[in-house]
Amino acid sequence: MTTEARDLASRAKKPQKSITQAKTPKGTSDWLGADSDLRQEIVDTVSTILRRHGGTSLETPMFELTEILQNKLGEDQKLIYDLADQGGEMLSLRYDLSVSFARWLAMNSNVQQIKRMSVGNVFRRDQPAIQKGRFREFRQLDFDIAGSYDPMIADAEVISILVEAFDALGLGNDITIRINHRKILDGMFRVVGVPEDKIRTISSAVDKLDKAPWEEVKKEMVEQKGLPMDVADKIGELVQQKGSLSNILQRFRIDQDLSTNQDIQKGLDDMTLLLQYTEAFQAADKVSFDLSLARGLDYYTGLIYEVVATLPGQGSDRGAHESQVGSIAAGGRYDNLVGTLGKTQIPCVGVSFGIDRIFTILKPRRNKPANGQLWAGELDAFAMAFGSGFLTERMAVARELRAAGIKTDYMAKVKPKLQQQFKAAESTGARVAVIVGENEIAAGKINVKILGLSDDDPEKEGRLVLRQDMVSEVKKSLAALGPAR
Repeated sequence: MTTEARDLASRAKKPQKSITQAKTPKGTSDWLGADSDLRQEIVDTVSTILRRHGGTSLETPMFELTEILQNKLGEDQKLIYDLADQGGEMLSLRYDLSVSFARWLAMNSNVQQIKRMSVGNVFRRDQPAIQKGRFREFRQLDFDIAGSYDPMIADAEVISILVEAFDALGLGNDITIRINHRKILDGMFRVVGVPEDKIRTISSAVDKLDKAPWEEVKKEMVEQKGLPMDVADKIGELVQQKGSLSNILQRFRIDQDLSTNQDIQKGLDDMTLLLQYTEAFQAADKVSFDLSLARGLDYYTGLIYEVVATLPGQGSDRGAHESQVGSIAAGGRYDNLVGTLGKTQIPCVGVSFGIDRIFTILKPRRNKPANGQLWAGELDAFAMAFGSGFLTERMAVARELRAAGIKTDYMAKVKPKLQQQFKAAESTGARVAVIVGENEIAAGKINVKILGLSDDDPEKEGRLVLRQDMVSEVKKSLAALGPAR
């Protein structure tokens, strides 16, 4: 065998190096530049409202002891991500932020009342649909009121927070707050003949009505859960009722079979108070009493609610896009959850804002970044140089502008070409160029140029200003341009 042949045979025996395909896990997403900023803007905007209501921040771990999360979520229990045994503890990624809050309350029994706010990622082993805002990892912002108060006062405050928050996000005219009451729902099931041991599973089936037609849900009730057909038909008649709080309350009051059930009566009393209080908060017109709303989690005990976008112009591109997104905030009352984790029972009511679903709605409404650059709009100014590069001078300019609160960058090259610098500035969305050159340095001056001006604009070439006036002149230019879009 020749030397060449031996080399070929040797190379053939070596295992081929596999190349790992770079991609995000199913149901997750990377967030860059303007997208990341919009998500943070949503968090900041809503957090401002929550702090006005006395919200106190609480941070909890992203994973909990598995036993803490067990038997809390009904049929959604199967969506929990369990972690491999690490050091003798069985752990799971958190499904939501509410159970972690309940665990914290159980550990801190001296805290009898608190308005808590938390933001963080949660994890669900669900079938994702990114375009619909359904992820396996997503961000939530929660607000909860824990403690004993007179009936429905805290609940009404949470409803008012929803109205204020979505007003602040610019969605106030596009949302409806769907509400129901667990006692009314459970009472209805008992009145029509649902066996006691099937109430929770039937409730979970009803909860799917926002994703599936009634006939499909009915089929699940009858064929999978063993509910008699006539009972399912009665449920179908009831859960199709929706309308204003006052109208639905009136319908229940005149129905003798429903109004005499003790659970329903208790729920109606709560809803009557809620109507009174939400009117005081000027929030009642945003509320729709919807008997199909069930909220499948087992820990809810009273009022339940979710916010959906009610879309003008369903035929438009925007409307068609938004109509695919489900609830953008949801929650309810859970009076018994803390007691399952400790000796003290502390009633709670709260709401979770779905940051990524709100993002899915808001992003198309925002102006698209210039030239399709995902990070356009990030910078205010860009430090440039004529001629020899003047790297240290550009560094000094950037440092001074940044110290003054002006978002600034420069090209990380010793001698970049001027055209390259303008392209870099454009790609970052910078609106002002600050240019140094040999003549400017000798004269103690610097060129401040507004980018994007027309060729016939008198300031197209910029204006020379004294070097010591650079910061104030850049601020003037940015102020004249107005807020970045």
